[in-house]
Amino acid sequence: MNAERLLANFGRVADAPDAIPRLRRLILDLAVRGKLVEQDPNDEPAGELLKRIEQTRGEKSKRKLANIEIKPTETDFSLPKSWSLAPLFTLGDWAIGTGFPKREQGRTEGPYFFLKVSDMNLPENEKIIVTAQNRIDDEIATRSRAKIHSIRTIIFPKIGGAIATNKRRILGRPSAIDNNCLGITINDEINLDWAYLLLMSIDFTQYQAGTAVPALQQGVLEQIPVAIPPLAEQHRIVAKVDELMALCDKLEAAQAERETKRERLAAASLARLNEPDPETFYDDARFALGALPALTKRPEQITQLRRTILNLAVRGKLVEQDPNDEPAEELLKRIAAKKASLVKNGKNRKTKQLPPTDIAGILADLPARWAFVKLAEISNIVMGQSPPGHTYNTHGEGVPLINGPVEFSEGPFGETTANQYTTTPTNFCKRGDFLICVRGSTTGRSNIAAFDACIGRGVAAIQPLFDDYYIRLFLWHMREQIISMGRGAAFPSITRNQLENLPVPFPPLPEQHRIVAKVDELMGLCDQLEASLANGEKTSSRLLDSLLAEAISA
Repeated sequence: MNAERLLANFGRVADAPDAIPRLRRLILDLAVRGKLVEQDPNDEPAGELLKRIEQTRGEKSKRKLANIEIKPTETDFSLPKSWSLAPLFTLGDWAIGTGFPKREQGRTEGPYFFLKVSDMNLPENEKIIVTAQNRIDDEIATRSRAKIHSIRTIIFPKIGGAIATNKRRILGRPSAIDNNCLGITINDEINLDWAYLLLMSIDFTQYQAGTAVPALQQGVLEQIPVAIPPLAEQHRIVAKVDELMALCDKLEAAQAERETKRERLAAASLARLNEPDPETFYDDARFALGALPALTKRPEQITQLRRTILNLAVRGKLVEQDPNDEPAEELLKRIAAKKASLVKNGKNRKTKQLPPTDIAGILADLPARWAFVKLAEISNIVMGQSPPGHTYNTHGEGVPLINGPVEFSEGPFGETTANQYTTTPTNFCKRGDFLICVRGSTTGRSNIAAFDACIGRGVAAIQPLFDDYYIRLFLWHMREQIISMGRGAAFPSITRNQLENLPVPFPPLPEQHRIVAKVDELMGLCDQLEASLANGEKTSSRLLDSLLAEAISA
């Protein structure tokens, strides 16, 4: 294996998806191809090893190696000169499972394990089974006709989805196995640990039969062609694999430690923003927002950063307050007058008297010139009503119909698309309205109406009574709370009353504009971070692919 360049550049590819698991797979692949260690011309050829194995098999086997023809083309690589091809059954005798005696379930006494697939659930770097849920003794084994297999047996699942988990386990003590397992008791002439590596390299899903419940058949598996090296080389391969897997362990530990430090630093920065010290907040914010790009290495961290930005925005912590700003109360008076005028002229629905909201403890540190309002006090809320189904069409007759996420584009502020129409419209939204899904599994999703349209009962429209971009940010921030309002029923839904009574922290209008501008700027930074992260992963993946290919071809 020409690992020098790969290991020298591993720091550059460590953040590639599955970098270390792919390195482990490469090591295993090279081991079974004869590319991990050099061949020694003094080694006894594998052909001689196979002859001895054939002699030990004796007359008990009807399948003679000499009678089985395996063509070199049946492998996708060229064999080293001292290696030989043989069918999988060459490794040893099959270990067959039996039904578990149910009345012995949970038995903890007895010299033998009775193993099930669940007993194979060990950490990835543990290959020997040293504990089990059930034990049996000779009397139970005889009664249940369970064969006791030796500690040179490697077992694996033979039925169901567990086949794809690539579990291969060595018995830690003589054991019986249940009939969902299959195994091979490795011949004494073969290195047990090398046989384990070989079995780990085989993708058994290629040989499974059945669709609803996939299963492995012994007769198919035993004919799989495998490449067998000389016994001395088997020992060298095992030692080299152990050495390289230990290196992978160190790389993995270093990577985990690096990620933990990043997580802690990022979490500390976000926590400092969410629970700020008034005296140092803006300095803290500048430091955190400057440092987070270097600390952000996973998409979920960027999601958390977006949430923090919105949280700061609606708490008055994202931009500084200006004492020259007109207090929010003055804007609210003008909005109330506009709303009353629209109601008087029949252009707006009169809102019922809203109950008082106990805002004690809710954003207790709200800036002095801000105010709390109900959503219905600053906007008109239109709940959708679905028109008769027979009026729907897709050829443009009537007006566009928005029934929910089918017409929504990506993102909370994406614009709706026209997919269907109705000739009998009911309730309307206007172009520019903020739309929220209020029914079913998509509750909380939002979009901006790109055109006047009829809205179905799964959608509510928030119509502005002023420059409402800040309110859109607030509703985006409140998405999880809005979703939670619709929970607790078999079919989630949000009512008009719940939306109307949603309490809104309301800043002065000039500050709203500053908040929106800052959020746009910081969300743009998040977009850049996401793009940089994706590009970095692609670059790392391409470099890793190149290094792995070079190592394989060396």
